[in-house]
Amino acid sequence: MISSSVPMRGSVWRGKVATGALRVGRTLWSTPSGRAAVVIVGAFLLIAALAPMIATYGPLERVRGEQGGLARLLPPSAAHPFGTTNFGRDVFSQVVWGTRRTLTIAGIAALATALIGLNVGLIAGYLGGKVDAVLMRLADSAYAIPFLPLALVLVGIFGRSDTVLVLAIAALFWRTTARVVRSQVLSLKERSFVKAAIVSGASRRRVLYVHIAPNVASLAILYGMLLVAEAVLAEASLSFLGMAPPNTVSWGTIMFDAFTSQEMRRAWWWPLFPGLAIMLFVFALSLLGRAHESLQRRRLETLP
Repeated sequence: MISSSVPMRGSVWRGKVATGALRVGRTLWSTPSGRAAVVIVGAFLLIAALAPMIATYGPLERVRGEQGGLARLLPPSAAHPFGTTNFGRDVFSQVVWGTRRTLTIAGIAALATALIGLNVGLIAGYLGGKVDAVLMRLADSAYAIPFLPLALVLVGIFGRSDTVLVLAIAALFWRTTARVVRSQVLSLKERSFVKAAIVSGASRRRVLYVHIAPNVASLAILYGMLLVAEAVLAEASLSFLGMAPPNTVSWGTIMFDAFTSQEMRRAWWWPLFPGLAIMLFVFALSLLGRAHESLQRRRLETLP
């Protein structure tokens, strides 16, 4: 932790983050694809926040038909826009509730991964030498470990839980963020404003976290966006393989239930809509990431 004796550190971070956020917002809104991506991601976040108000049924509630029996495998209609499952559950309500769980897990996992990658990249790039070599070899090792087998091992040891899903994602996906941040730090530490801070007697922590870190934070945000997309796909993959906690609903568990029911050919709507939600959300995040990347490149070119 950085010492609290550093004056105005909080204001420096807040000012740079606020300025960066304003630039990001303007850049994303300056192109049609950026505006479309912001609207799509915003819509998903709104659905997740207002899930109890939007969903017409509970995620595991069994719907009764007009005759009193379960509304099993009904195709999309006005009453059930996304159809129903073999247990009479409303797929629309499940997709809405699943949005909240999927985005929550993906957001937490992406945040943890981005923070790990940011700090590893900062330390490796600035200190260099043996520290850099050790940390980069750890990143290489993370690339060499396959994700799904690691997740299976963690689930086998600790059981099925959301915490295990987050740990499985964060344990490996920090590697790319760390490498990219390190490459930027190697360049930034040779800039005049960093050398001036060193000459003025600033400590390593102050140079690293006050002068360098704010200038690569937006890059970490960029890869954080991309990590959310990867985390959504990872969570869906693990849930589809049956590693989600029991009695939970996410986009991946809906598709898992459809597959294990052996009704996918007849009830085509069951896996279709959660699959479309995954595709649309990941596509929107990729558009946001590209727009943010172009902003970061232009900003780094203007540094002294």
